[in-house]
Amino acid sequence: MKLNCVAIDDEPLALELLSKFIEQTSFLNLIGRFSNAIEALGFINQNEVQLAFMDIQMPDLSGMELARVLDGKKNSDKTRIIFATAYHQFAIEGYKVEALDYLLKPYSYEDFLNAATKAFSYFEKQAQTKSESTTSIDAAAPEYIFLKVEYQLVKVMLKDIGYVEAYKDYVKVHLLSKPNPLLSLTSLKSMEELLPADKFMRVHRSYIVALDHIDSVSKNVIQIGKNHISVSDNYKEGFLEFMSRWMN
Repeated sequence: MKLNCVAIDDEPLALELLSKFIEQTSFLNLIGRFSNAIEALGFINQNEVQLAFMDIQMPDLSGMELARVLDGKKNSDKTRIIFATAYHQFAIEGYKVEALDYLLKPYSYEDFLNAATKAFSYFEKQAQTKSESTTSIDAAAPEYIFLKVEYQLVKVMLKDIGYVEAYKDYVKVHLLSKPNPLLSLTSLKSMEELLPADKFMRVHRSYIVALDHIDSVSKNVIQIGKNHISVSDNYKEGFLEFMSRWMN
């Protein structure tokens, strides 16, 4: 993993040193260097920047003011800060904006590397937490449901359901693996609440379709295999919203 970085300092020699240290560090990727914090902010807003090494005392917009703007994003992907400054009195303010570290000029490459390593560990932990969270969500997602069919409960895999059709006091669950539907004593509304909303959508008072198994759409008609299902006016808006995401 490499961290995209920017260097920000209005002093040319300090900016040159900061850039040099970033470039010689294997896990850092320097994608921008700026002598002006306003220009740096515009670049950060337009690019994926994990880490900003920057001075505090700068004209127009100080490093601390820039840090407050970045901290205001309040999301897990916001740019993190490491200050590199000659003024130790700003250290407490630096922690208030959740700066990852505070380099006091003049600093050595060893000092810089210690701060950069701390940042790398932070982002590595963030990536691990996000991965574990995604895995946990995926593991919790249901893969099947049980339906009452005649006098027994039948296990039905969600990926096998093509569409569900209302039939008097029952529903017909049309499966991809079987020629004949399952007939279950329940309502279409109950099925709508039971099936995951990211995989199934009600498109008619009498039909719920599996979004993954839609083969084509023509005007207000959905085709799933050889079956054609109409989208009624009451459900058209929600289906068109799904289609707009699908086409993008």
